[in-house]
Amino acid sequence: MLSIKLSDLKPVDVQNYLQHAIAPRPICFASTIGKDGHVNLSPYSFFNLFSSNPPIVVFSPARRVRDNSTKHTLQNIIEIPEVVINIVDYNMVQQTSLASCEYAKDVNEFEKAGLTQEKSTIVAPPMVKESKIKLECKVNQVIPLGTEGGAGNLVIAEILMMHIDESILNADNKIDQTKLDLVARLGGNWYTRANASTIFEVEKPNLNLGIGFDTLPTSIKNSKILSGNELAQLANVSSLPTVDPSFNDDKLKNIIQYFSINPEEMEKELHAYAKQLIQQGQVNHAWQILLALA
Repeated sequence: MLSIKLSDLKPVDVQNYLQHAIAPRPICFASTIGKDGHVNLSPYSFFNLFSSNPPIVVFSPARRVRDNSTKHTLQNIIEIPEVVINIVDYNMVQQTSLASCEYAKDVNEFEKAGLTQEKSTIVAPPMVKESKIKLECKVNQVIPLGTEGGAGNLVIAEILMMHIDESILNADNKIDQTKLDLVARLGGNWYTRANASTIFEVEKPNLNLGIGFDTLPTSIKNSKILSGNELAQLANVSSLPTVDPSFNDDKLKNIIQYFSINPEEMEKELHAYAKQLIQQGQVNHAWQILLALA
């Protein structure tokens, strides 16, 4: 394993390693306005949600590594502490990237990127009409993290108003994650998509506490077939399952019948079958297969 002491690296190399490793990162497409009335629109991937009560997001327009200059976004926010955070989906990712160009301060990135300004309801900066989720925010605090190139400036913003396109809502007026086609930043020029074909659900740990790896039977815990992810799903039950006398599975019967004279091979077959069931979300069924070895 390559071990690196970051203080031994140039700032540009530190940035490269960190942006590739700490990813994917959601994109804050921030629209701001200065006292001179000039609007700025720029994307930032040092961004996330940090509180829901109060509703707080934080993003960081870092000083440029190249020349230690500050972003127009930061300059505007210091003058007028308001920002609209427009969430980026795949349909606008190329326009978002175009808006990241270092245009002069009096150049409107909305026009350069072919995006539509939409009047906000509470704050001064305009919203991006094409964005399906828009957050009108007041800036509570800006915390500089340093004075050298690459140093971040934490913009702590409180969400005052949220606008959500009805096309991504479900019947309960909640956001349907499968209807969003979100994009996120990786390192270099790389991005990734999170849509219905790539996202997946992970069952939350049981409220009654999962039994944990240490409670799994040794033959299961030491399986050469089941992965750590699959064992974790088995260990998420609230109590160690027992054999269900009414359980019936034809494939289980066939495995036992065919491999009964070779217990080691039978265990491999049962673990492989259980693996398949876990991947299909049938954890309880998988437990019954594994318990056949008990």
